[in-house]
Order: sequence, then C-alpha cells, then structure tokens
Amino acid sequence: MAKNKWFGTDGVRGVANVFPMNADFAFRLAAAAAQLICTKEKKVAIARDTRVSGDMLEAALSAGFMSAGVDIVSLGVVPTPAVTALASGLGVDMALMITASHNPYQDNGIKLIAADGNKFSDEMTARLEALIEQNSFVFDAEKIGCRSCSDEVLNRYKQIALSTAKGGKPLQGLKIVLDCANGCFSEIMPQLFAELGADVKAIACAPDGYNINRDCGSQHVEKMLAEVRKQNADLGIAVDGDGDRIKVCDEKGELVRSEQLIAFLAQYLEQKGENRGRPVVSTILSNTGLEKFVRGTLGLGYYSTPVGERPVVEKMRETGGAVGGEESGHIVLSDYSRSGDALMVSLVLAEGLKAAGKKMSEIFPLFEFEHLFFENPRLKSREQVKPIALSAEVQALLEECRRDLGETGRAVIHPSGTEPLIRVWVCGSDAARVDEAGSRLLALIEKMRDAQS
Repeated sequence: MAKNKWFGTDGVRGVANVFPMNADFAFRLAAAAAQLICTKEKKVAIARDTRVSGDMLEAALSAGFMSAGVDIVSLGVVPTPAVTALASGLGVDMALMITASHNPYQDNGIKLIAADGNKFSDEMTARLEALIEQNSFVFDAEKIGCRSCSDEVLNRYKQIALSTAKGGKPLQGLKIVLDCANGCFSEIMPQLFAELGADVKAIACAPDGYNINRDCGSQHVEKMLAEVRKQNADLGIAVDGDGDRIKVCDEKGELVRSEQLIAFLAQYLEQKGENRGRPVVSTILSNTGLEKFVRGTLGLGYYSTPVGERPVVEKMRETGGAVGGEESGHIVLSDYSRSGDALMVSLVLAEGLKAAGKKMSEIFPLFEFEHLFFENPRLKSREQVKPIALSAEVQALLEECRRDLGETGRAVIHPSGTEPLIRVWVCGSDAARVDEAGSRLLALIEKMRDAQS
C-alpha cells in the first residue's frame, strides 16, 4: 500500500459523510488506533469543532474505540491548541480532534494527537492505514469501553490563557475586534479578552453547525477589516474554525502579514527576557526579509523548514526555538503551546502592543519585504503535480536558479498536496534575478504541462 494514502500532514480530511470522512472509515480508524496505539492506558480523548458533522464522526470514532475495549472521554467543542497543550495531562494514549480547520462546514477531518501533545509520524500513520485497509478487526464480547464527558481541558486552557497576562486588567485601554469564525473560540475568546480589560467587539460568534468559516474568520477577513474601521479599534484579530490560525490587522484595517507578527513576537519576547536568545523557525515560503531581520537586527538564529506546521514544530523542539510559524497564519509560541494557537498568540501580541505604547501602523512593518515572484500554475489534474514538480528537468533548473541567486535569495518549487497546482516561489533582494528565475521555472512547468495534454 502506498504510504499516506489518506493521511496528510494534518490528519485525514474530506467531505463529511463521503469516504474517507464517513462513519465507516471513522470506526475503522478508531479500531486500528485502539490496536496499534492504545496499549497502555486504554483511554482516548475526543474533541471537535462546531460543524454539524462533528457529532456523527465522534459517535463513529467512539463506537470503534469502545468496541475494542478503549474508554472514551468526550471533551466537547474545544480548540485544537487546547487539546495539543493539555493532552499529556489527561492520562490517555492519544487524543483526536475532529475538525477541517479553515475549510467550510461541508468538510471535516480527524487530527491524531499523541499522548505527549505532538503529532504522529508518517510511519505511524502508514501503519494505521495498513490496518484500516485490511479491515480485519476482531472484538471481544468481554472487553467493551465506556464513555464519559469532561470540561476539564476547556477550563484548564482558560486558566492557562489568563495566567499569561500580568496584572488584573493588562489589556485595559485596547479596543479589539475579534472574528471568531463561528468556531471553537466563539465563546471563550471574547470572554477572556473582556476579563483582561479589553474593550471587545466580537463578530462571527454564533455557530449553528453550518456557518463555521463562512464569509468570516482567517480566510475571509473583509468583515473584520471593515469592523475595525467602523469601531475605530486598535486592532482586529481573526481566527479559523479550530483556533490554530490567526490573521491580524492594524487600526487602519490593513492586514499585517504573518512574517511581521513572527518578527514582532520574537522581538518582544527577547525584550521581556523570555526568549533568551532562542532561534526563530519558519518555512521555506516565508519572505527572505524575515530571516535577515531575525539574524541581523535581533541577532537570533533562524531555521527554515518544509511547508506545514508539523515541520515547524519539530524544528522548534529540536533547536529550542521559542517563536515559529508560517505565512498561512499558523504561529507557535513553544512556551505556551505545542501547535499554532490563535488565542495565546493574540494575547501576547496585545500585551506587546500595550508595552510598545504605539499604534500598530507605527510599529509595522518591522522590516521591508524582499521582492517576491509567486505563481501557482494550474495543471490538468493532481496526477500531474508531483511527476512535473519532481522531474529531473525542473529540479535541474531549480538548482541552476539557486546558484544564480546565490546569497541574494531563495527559490522553491512546492507541489500542492490538495490541488492541481505547483507553487513557483522565488524571493530575494535582487528583483531582476528573482523575476528571471521565477519566469524560467514557470515557463518550464507550463511547457511540460501543455506537452502532456
């Protein structure tokens, strides 16, 4: 069987009630995980976001685990970062988060979280896939698990969030627009910001199972930007449905790019003495200006990883990095969370803004973005993506472009894992070299695509 047939870097995802995101697959996934992973505590935790299909998938997962003699603790609607942060204290073999993150309600997904709060390796998910595909589970009539419910994780997560702030009302004087995407943060995020003294205007905080991420949240920020201007707010914060992604705007309703937020957080934590010279981690698709700012202005180490939150988190663990993230809006503060955490990031960001005593538009940009060539040539099918992106011709030209750029920039060819696209990304200080490299790579990919028609 091909490795990672169903599992991507962030679990399994698809249209709800359609294989593999249906009850049959969820049952088999649970039975496989019970056999392969749940060998010590014989207990798992399950959480979900607000989409309508969450109950169905939780019921199917629960049936699969309990049929295999594994107990279930249902955590209810809980943000993904709360589960990753607190899984290690639950006395479980693993946790599962039912969510399709920033996708519309029709989709859903299952994220697998190890007992220590980290994600499982590709090797482990490949082994799970093999068991799921065999579908030869044997159940014991004398070994049936039980189900219980707990709000322990959500309550503890709230307390951790409150404890990050110093003083009774540290955010007093800040007016903040919060777009909660009709997702997991709809109730607790406005509540916590208000408790910390902020003047809060919350939008998209009425989940009905169908409106998660609909024209709101981190993927659709237009209403948040307009509300910030209308309210004369100091900043706006938009999250996604499961709370691991964040977008931020200044008081003028202008978006602040994720690389700028990563730079600000690293600078602020260094000034507070919490960073202690620890490196910053981001992906190969982050603007090269970030690396130069981190190394040159902040004097910190910088590491670049493949695309995706998991490689960023793994490199942070390996290097002791305090701040990491990617341009898509996943930002990780390792002293606070084990994954992207929109709440913790926004609290530290608001605290840093208060400490600076300036408007956001006076702070950002912290550094100038270097010139970027970025195109997504669309292919005729997903089957074309990897054969073209990883072909000898494209890889040879990519290496030639990297040599031409030298120390002035970076070139990346990134095959999309979900769409028939190849990302052509070239960034650097020499605009002419960047555009030349990008144009050559784009032309070759389009030529190979058209030759296969």
